[in-house]
Amino acid sequence: APMYSAVSTQSTWGLKAFGLKPFRLQPSWLRRSFWRWFDLPHCPLPPALSGGWRAAMADVTPEMVNSLLSPTEEFLCPISANTYGIDFTGFKIRAVEDDSETVLFEIRKDPGEELDTSEELDDTVRLIRYHFGPAFLDYKTIGTTLEFTVGPRPLKDFRMIERHYFRGALLKIYDFCLPFAVPSSSNTWEVIYTMPEMDQATKDEIISAPWEARSDSFYFVDGRLVMHNKAEYNYGR
Repeated sequence: APMYSAVSTQSTWGLKAFGLKPFRLQPSWLRRSFWRWFDLPHCPLPPALSGGWRAAMADVTPEMVNSLLSPTEEFLCPISANTYGIDFTGFKIRAVEDDSETVLFEIRKDPGEELDTSEELDDTVRLIRYHFGPAFLDYKTIGTTLEFTVGPRPLKDFRMIERHYFRGALLKIYDFCLPFAVPSSSNTWEVIYTMPEMDQATKDEIISAPWEARSDSFYFVDGRLVMHNKAEYNYGR
């Protein structure tokens, strides 16, 4: 049975007031920069997912995606569904242990890169690959910081549903909601992930099967799907 996490979320408005520098997480850029950051060889991405989006967006609800039993074969909305101008501007992952934190991954955008939601973009820009290593599976709590900007329209009930799988079996579901984001704002979204409990045999199996751990991330505004990203994970050495 899937495990739901007990989570806490925090939102901060106005990055400049806190001395934070906005940076951007756009999948195509992240895929390029990720390998530079860790000086790892670039693993080839699989062929472009065929067919693009097929489901009628009005039928893709939070309840629908929470009923899925395996990763989707296709993206459930086009890139152009992001009519709110939501631009992921940065990402940080950290391990949270007692009174200390260890930053595991942090990246910032190249200045001047603009959001692109055109139909001409290939769907592979929405697929991200992470190589974390085996120690990642031993952490009990992971914190992430997502920074993003919003276009001229406000966001109401900005909801992220993240579903993690291994070899097609559901491991964990995370469901976060940000009640409101003002138009033309820069925002920081802090979330805490409670990691699924796994025995050593399961961890060893995941470590020995790079890229077979996968996730679907669905982003809704006021119940309407506006973004769908995918990720694959390698926990090998």
